[in-house]
Amino acid sequence: MTSTEAVEPMEPVEDVVRTAAGAVRGRREAGLTVFRGIPFAEPPVGEARFAAPRPPRPWDGIRDAYAFGPPPPQDLGLAGQTGAPAAPEGDEWLTVNVWTPEPDPAARRPVMVWIYGGAYKLGHAGSPGYDARRIAADGDLVVVTFNYRVGMEGFARIDGAPANRGLLDQVAALEWVRDNIAAFGGDPGRVTVFGESAGAGSIAALLAMPSAAGLFWRAIAQSVPGTFFSDELARDIATALAAEAGLRPTVADLSAVAPDRLVPTGQALAAKMPRYVDRWGQAAPTVTPYSPVVDGEVLPVMPWRALAEGAARDVDLVVGHNRDEFRLFTAMAGRTDGIGDERAAAALRLFGPGPDGEKAYRAAFPDASLGELYERVQTDWLFAMPSLHLAEAHLAGGGRAHVYELTWPAPGNGGGLGACHALDLPLLFGTFHADVGALLFAGTEPSPEALALSARFRASWTAFARTGDPGWPAYDTRRRLVQVLDAEPVVVPYPEETSRRLWEGHEFAPLPLLGGGDR
Repeated sequence: MTSTEAVEPMEPVEDVVRTAAGAVRGRREAGLTVFRGIPFAEPPVGEARFAAPRPPRPWDGIRDAYAFGPPPPQDLGLAGQTGAPAAPEGDEWLTVNVWTPEPDPAARRPVMVWIYGGAYKLGHAGSPGYDARRIAADGDLVVVTFNYRVGMEGFARIDGAPANRGLLDQVAALEWVRDNIAAFGGDPGRVTVFGESAGAGSIAALLAMPSAAGLFWRAIAQSVPGTFFSDELARDIATALAAEAGLRPTVADLSAVAPDRLVPTGQALAAKMPRYVDRWGQAAPTVTPYSPVVDGEVLPVMPWRALAEGAARDVDLVVGHNRDEFRLFTAMAGRTDGIGDERAAAALRLFGPGPDGEKAYRAAFPDASLGELYERVQTDWLFAMPSLHLAEAHLAGGGRAHVYELTWPAPGNGGGLGACHALDLPLLFGTFHADVGALLFAGTEPSPEALALSARFRASWTAFARTGDPGWPAYDTRRRLVQVLDAEPVVVPYPEETSRRLWEGHEFAPLPLLGGGDR
């Protein structure tokens, strides 16, 4: 090549963007620019411990945004694989990450903001399973992920602290998106939030929270849990949590203990929770001492009530669930060989709707074994019916909703996990061998069928973020059409009609403190 020949310009390796708090430098990766670990709030430690999030401290110069921020203090377990390997340490938990095709303010691309799940006690935006590059690239849009406080730091009902600090973190992250995302090529007026499990429960809460109004215009809620605590229940559980460390549930007492040393108190109480069913009712068997609290201020009322009253009628919604949600938890508990009849009957009595849930389920599913009913009633109570009722409440309040059900079975474990909880995660992100995908696709490579379904997930989700149309009709209470996601996706009337009728008219209320039992 002579010195006069044209040289093809190389793709820039780095891009610099200025945020409200200072400049950040990201890296080009496979056609995208990725920024990781940008603070959206001050580290919630010291005087900021257990407080509402505060704006980040400005910095001088250019901050390298190459690495994910450290995860918030959290529980461990199978879903604890959401913590990235060799995750960084430190107290700068409240950070955002951005994947953008082009950090150009003139681009004005739609924005999708991911909210992770994890039973409100674990989760980290830097988890390999939440690698958002395929969503950003396939949809030609900007994707944001972020950390929020979980467990004791984010959701325990502590005297002297605001309730729902994890939800307040989410609002602060969305405010950061509103104020900064244009510089990354995103349109702050076209923001879609999407999340799964506790992330979907968080979205349900955000739809009902005055402080989140106007921060997003579309929402995708995958497997919405119906577990929201009354203030009385949350305070009683917080008292038990603090007692595990010999403390009171106050900011003064708990601030004296390092955050990572409070994590074991939640683990210790979770192991004991089933024995308090007479006091904590349906919350006890979930072994999850954290949930959003209907405190009357941060979260004024239950999301289902707020939506039915029109609180989010201007927000378009996609909501759905997986057919065999609870089977994942059965497998994690090592009960794949079956559930005893006594345990199954107790679950039907505790979780079934109405005064005689056991009788209702036995009559509605006469050919099902007790073990099958055990899974069915908990799938319905915990995820399926809360998700369906959220859509119906949104319709009642004048909103628009699209409903789906995932029925394609996970190939791992010989297919015995079915279309279980969290299967939508590896399908949506295309991360088949990371985090929970390592279990659900164990010993297998993704088949052409799996890859096609994965691509369909991303196409539907990103089309909805762009246009408000995921590719199937809006739900109504006459035809009840839903998208069934399987090897051959079809649009049909809601497949779980038997369960729907059982739960028709049921009101999802805050879980109460029953007052019985000992602690």
